[in-house]
Amino acid sequence: MIRALQIAGVLDCGLKPPDLRRRHSALRLLSPVFCLLYSIVLCFSLLGCARPEEEPIWEKVKIGDLAPSGDGTPQAKFVKSVHLEIHVIEIPADNIDELDKIRKKLHIRPLRLKNYQAFSANSFLARFGKSDMWNEIRGMLNAADGQEVARVSLMLPDGRPQTLAITGLSHVRTVFYTAADGSRQGANIGPGILGLRIKGEKIPGRVGICEVTAYPVFSLPTKSAIPQLEAQMKRREFPFTSAAFGLRMSPGDFVFLAPKEYVSDQTALGGLFFSNVQGRLFLGTTTHKLPEHKTAVRVFLLACTRIDI
Repeated sequence: MIRALQIAGVLDCGLKPPDLRRRHSALRLLSPVFCLLYSIVLCFSLLGCARPEEEPIWEKVKIGDLAPSGDGTPQAKFVKSVHLEIHVIEIPADNIDELDKIRKKLHIRPLRLKNYQAFSANSFLARFGKSDMWNEIRGMLNAADGQEVARVSLMLPDGRPQTLAITGLSHVRTVFYTAADGSRQGANIGPGILGLRIKGEKIPGRVGICEVTAYPVFSLPTKSAIPQLEAQMKRREFPFTSAAFGLRMSPGDFVFLAPKEYVSDQTALGGLFFSNVQGRLFLGTTTHKLPEHKTAVRVFLLACTRIDI
């Protein structure tokens, strides 16, 4: 606009008064036009230098992307499982008769055994109890100078077994056991671990109750992510199914698993599973005796604490 007025001034120098008046009138008419044109040019030049605005992020989102999935509830992963708490208690071997008193307090039903004669011949004893008997049984074990040496919480995914390690085998040995047909047999196992394999399964159409089975098993202490090696390790396992038991459990139920008698022979299944021939120091707090190192037997309490299947 300033440049336009300078040009107009130069042109005015050569004009006569009448023409000058006409020129001034023309300038007054053209001035708004020059202002408008200058403003348009200025706006376009500014727009050309400005950075383009980014598209708002919400304009790129579809309505379906904002809608909740499914029924609108959080999609948390739910693991169907049975929860057991296992207490391992050792008592002096010379107090094993106290276990017979506990046996008489508990029940056989609903326990099921694959073969009662073989189960008993392997020196296994199992009884069932409910939560209202728990404190009494623990008190009787304490009175027998029992010491809790381990407490293990197991989560059993539906149908997938877990193994509780009992004792380690540092070398190959032959372990003798009574088979389901009553014959005496030997299994060459080791090195590895002797454990208790436990499996929990859902009962179709039932809530708050599950099927639990358990049996002694020899297995290798590690697992492999390579399927071929895992298969080889599985083939080396040896399940002692003649000492298997099963039952239906609800939260608050427990199983008392103990030796029928003391077996010091570490080549016998019952002796290897239940007996601690190295022994331990018993303080004698409940029996009012001096601390003494004694051979021991293991007792297991398997308590069902929760069912999520």
